[in-house]
Order: sequence, then structure tokens, then C-alpha cells
Amino acid sequence: MAVRTTSTKPRVSLDRSIERMRKQLTEFAPFLGKGTSTRSLDEFDLEAERLIEELLGQTSDLLHAYEYAELGEAAGLVNMTDEAPEGTGMDSQRQSLLQRGRVLESCVSELEARRSAGTKKSKIVRTLIGPQIAEHMSNEIRNVSQDASLRQAGQLMQEWKLGSLLVTNSQSYVGIITDSVLAREVVAKGLDPNTTVVKTCMRTPVPAIEGDRPIIDAVHMMKERSTRHLAVTQDGQIIGVISVSNILRYYSGIA
Repeated sequence: MAVRTTSTKPRVSLDRSIERMRKQLTEFAPFLGKGTSTRSLDEFDLEAERLIEELLGQTSDLLHAYEYAELGEAAGLVNMTDEAPEGTGMDSQRQSLLQRGRVLESCVSELEARRSAGTKKSKIVRTLIGPQIAEHMSNEIRNVSQDASLRQAGQLMQEWKLGSLLVTNSQSYVGIITDSVLAREVVAKGLDPNTTVVKTCMRTPVPAIEGDRPIIDAVHMMKERSTRHLAVTQDGQIIGVISVSNILRYYSGIA
């Protein structure tokens, strides 16, 4: 008879939570071209974030996944292979919308799993640490001399299909140059890519994060510093690079 002592309120609450999340998912359809929305995407995103936080918790991986799906829309400023999930063949805005949809679907699945588990806390608590950054970074470190021209940097990014390069002064890493910086500096400011050297446009110091920190810390740092690329360090030495695409691939695995 012990099982009968469990209150039915958690079940009712989860039923209502699932209903609310499904409604949110239904209301997302117009942004994918299936009907007309009565609100902007920004308004929808704010409501979706609040709902996920309310129903799944502020530390939920799926809340962070949704936030990063939003950031992913800005990740395609320059169409480089490194800046979009592999094999999509679509523009970054469309990919970002689909990513949002997958996260919302996963929220429904998570709530349904909690209901099936009888809301037993030990079965639904997620780890707050999560996978480490080093597990999802790019191990190959590509660099360019600070005295190279912007055209040379752009050609290297194209050749290696990367969105960023670390900058060296022959002794150490002194900065980072990204595809978006090249686009802004060369196009917006009218710089000559043949004569302008990398060190005039590189970002310093190199934005870096320790490889043993959880991947969500990389998400937060990227958002705080308005960057899509971070050097990954171990004991003060750079051992790799993590970018928007690496994190989107990780979250695609969750979602």
C-alpha cells in the first residue's frame, strides 16, 4: 500500500506542464512558415525561456540549449563551414529556428519522462557539471602571423574552413582574428586587405577558458564577451579552440 501514499498533485502538475510546453511548441510553428504569428520572434523567445526555466529549472541544459540556439542565429554572419552545424545545407537563420524547435520538442520529452518516472527526484536530477569543454573543442590549432595581411588570413580561413585563427608574434599567441572581424574591418571600414596586417584588427588578449570547465561556462563567456571563439587552455597553455559550431553540435546531440 505504500505506493498509494504518493500525492497525485505532482502528476497533475506535470500534465499541466506538458500541456503548456506543447502549446508553446505549437505556437512556434508560424516562425517555420506554418501559419501567421501574432508576436515577434524576440517576444516568443522571452516567453519560451521563462517557461523552460519555470518548468525545468534555471540550470537545465535545455534552457541553455535554447539560449544558444538563439545565439546560433547570429553565428552565421559569414558563411564558413566552421560556423554552421555540419551537413545542414541551409542558412544560419533557418538552422537557428530548427534548433529552437528541437529544443522545445526535447522539453516536452523531458517532462513526459519525468511523468513516467513518477516524478521521483533521484530519477530526474541532471548533473550541474556536465561535459567538459576539452571534450568538445577542436584539437587542431591554426594560426597566422600578426604581420600577415588580412587577405592572407582570409585565404587561410577559407583553405582550412575555419572561422578564426590564433595570431602569433613568432614567440607566443598574442591575439585572435575571426571571419566576422575581417568582414567588419575590410568592408565597413574600407581597409585594403592586401596591405593591412592582421595585428591591426586582431582581438587581444586571446579570450580563453580552461578545458576542464563545463561546456556551459563557454556558452556564458561567449555571450558575455560577444565572441564566437575561445581558446581552450590547460595549465596556462593553449590546447585547442572551441567555437559556436562545436557547442551547437553538442546541443544538437541533446536536442
